[in-house]
This record gives sequence, structure tokens and C-alpha cells, in this order.
Amino acid sequence: MSNRAVLEVIALDAEDAVAAQAGGADRLELVTDMAADGLTPSRETFGAIRSAVEIPLRVMLRLADGFAAGDIEVLARTARELRAEGADEFVLGFLDQDGHADLVAVERVVAQLDGSAWTFHRAIDRATDRDALRKQLADLPGLDTYLTAGSPTGVDDGIPTLLAEAARAGEPGYEAQILVGGGLQLHHLPRLRAAGIDAFHIGGAARPAGWSAPVDAAAVREWREALDA
Repeated sequence: MSNRAVLEVIALDAEDAVAAQAGGADRLELVTDMAADGLTPSRETFGAIRSAVEIPLRVMLRLADGFAAGDIEVLARTARELRAEGADEFVLGFLDQDGHADLVAVERVVAQLDGSAWTFHRAIDRATDRDALRKQLADLPGLDTYLTAGSPTGVDDGIPTLLAEAARAGEPGYEAQILVGGGLQLHHLPRLRAAGIDAFHIGGAARPAGWSAPVDAAAVREWREALDA
């Protein structure tokens, strides 16, 4: 059915990926090092996950904790290597020291992606001006999603922003899908769904035993069922 909501789950390895797919995830975000909020996984990890599951994989392009791009040459090379390995969807997002989109870094990395689909991640929640950032990025090839909690502190505080942005869907800068993540809880879903938001991202919620334990297929299934209800 076409109105099925997208459920994206963070996966660190093939075991996570298999459990998330079994629980009903539509897509995975591949990262390593959650202590740094998620960095680029190795090509080997990507390959192992790609051969373990069939669902789409979005691969994080991020070298260090924080929202500065760091070494743009290394980022661009990493993106090229992952493309060569078969990666065809990505996650990225860089801000300059003033909290504006780092267009030089974003454009340089996106140029390596051959038009692949990509998500601008929660850097938007740290941006000085969300609206300006969206309009600056609007014409970049492949940008189809914003991962956002609506607030740096998470969905609890971000709901008013998420609802306001959902209401602007289709306007310039607001064509990309809103993917809600960052402290998202099951009780948030009815309000967000009622506002027309149809994509959700979970990390810790898929791991009741914590980040040191693998994704729990039953936890993912609980979210799948809540979204399909």
C-alpha cells in the first residue's frame, strides 16, 4: 500500500541488518562508532551488510563527531570508494562555524555520488536558520530526505517545528521527505502521522538492551506494527 510509512533503522553490522530487516525495517542507516554519533563504516562492513539483506542502505559520510566537514579530500575519496563498492544511497550534512550549511563541503561530496539519493542529517537541527539551509540545499542533485528531530534536544522539543515544516511540504526548500529521528518514541507517532509525516528513524529504540547489544527484531516489529496500525 502506498501510504505505508518508511521505517529506517541504524545498523552497525550484518547481524543488526538482518534483525532490522526481519522486524520490518524498510531501510537501514549504516554507521560505525555511535559514541561519536555515527561515523562512516568501513567498505568491508558495507559489503558484508549489502550481501546480508535486500533492503536499501544509506551510508553515513562523516569522519568525526560534530558537524564540521573536516578533511574534504578524505570525505570525497571515501564517498568515491563506497560508490565503487556499490553504495547507492548516502547520509551527510556539514555546517560551518557559524551554523550555516557548509556548501563547499556538501557540494564537493555530492559531486562524487553520481546523482545517488541522500539524506541531509541532523546537522539541520543545529543550523542557525533551518529555512535558509533548506533553500540553499534545495537544488542539489539527489537530496530527497532531511533527518530531523526538529530540535537539537530531540523530538519532544521539536514537534512544533516538525509540524510547521510538514505543513510546508512541496514549497521551495520543503520538497524533501521529513525523516523524524532523535529521541523519537512510540507515543510521538500519532501526532506526526496526523500531520502527514511518513518516515521515521530509530537507533536506540531498536536496541532495548543498549548500544552494546544488537538490534532486536521484536523491537523493530513493534515500531512497524505501530506505523501500520
